[in-house]
Amino acid sequence: MTTVAPAQSRRAQQTGPLAHAHVSFPRVLRSEWIKFTTLRSTPWTIGVTIAVMVLISLAMAWGMSQTAEMAASGDLPPEAQEGMTDPTAGAFAASFGYAFGQIVVVVLGVLLISGEYATGQIKSSIAAVPSRWPVLAAKGVLAAAVAFVTGVIGVAVAYVVTLPMLDQHDMAADLGNSEHLRVLLGAPLYLMAIALLSLGIAAMLRHSAAAISAVLGVILVLPILTQFITLDWLQDMAPYFPSTAGERIMGTDTGQEVLTPWEGLGVLGVYVAVVWIAAIVLLRRRDA
Repeated sequence: MTTVAPAQSRRAQQTGPLAHAHVSFPRVLRSEWIKFTTLRSTPWTIGVTIAVMVLISLAMAWGMSQTAEMAASGDLPPEAQEGMTDPTAGAFAASFGYAFGQIVVVVLGVLLISGEYATGQIKSSIAAVPSRWPVLAAKGVLAAAVAFVTGVIGVAVAYVVTLPMLDQHDMAADLGNSEHLRVLLGAPLYLMAIALLSLGIAAMLRHSAAAISAVLGVILVLPILTQFITLDWLQDMAPYFPSTAGERIMGTDTGQEVLTPWEGLGVLGVYVAVVWIAAIVLLRRRDA
């Protein structure tokens, strides 16, 4: 009996209802979507993010409008009018809310996986998908989609509400201008890349606070430090930092910068790819 029972148990496992179940990527993605959308905080977080993005853009547009009025009345010194000559200023004002949006997508990207490590739910996710990487890939698709759509809505609403204010000073973004469109769409693309970077780092660190601190340190603190530390080698590296390079997609292309807008976004993409390769390797090798 002691030799028959294990054999019967193994046969039962092999012929059970889940033995031949095909865990396809769409099913994994649907599972991640259900987990994400059933959180009560999800719609509130996205809604507040969009609202704050719009308010930040509105504040910047108001400041530009006031500056233009002062310049027209002769109350503004010439050196203070330099920024007004930027042809993409209006488009950048509409997309400027990304500065706040990136903080939210960092937290979103991190918590998508670190939250499961904290609760132990990751063990169930990995048990259902033995190859493991589809779980991370599904979370990546979800994080990228949510970040991009949130960015698009935020920029679109900001464009509409800032249009009357900027149009009276001929500074409104022109949707028929390819450079203006690049800046407007650059914000959602940047947010999408930051969300993926955050998710990848969180998959490696497995700890919410550590991952959030690491990502915010890289995208916010590191560029600030380069303004105070004047080491030559650090200044040479500064344009290639993740956020500095990625933000070029929303900058003016004068031909004098180290990276063009699309090259800058490409550099950020390389960072994302490297982090994700490392995250997938570690996910497959380490215990949950």
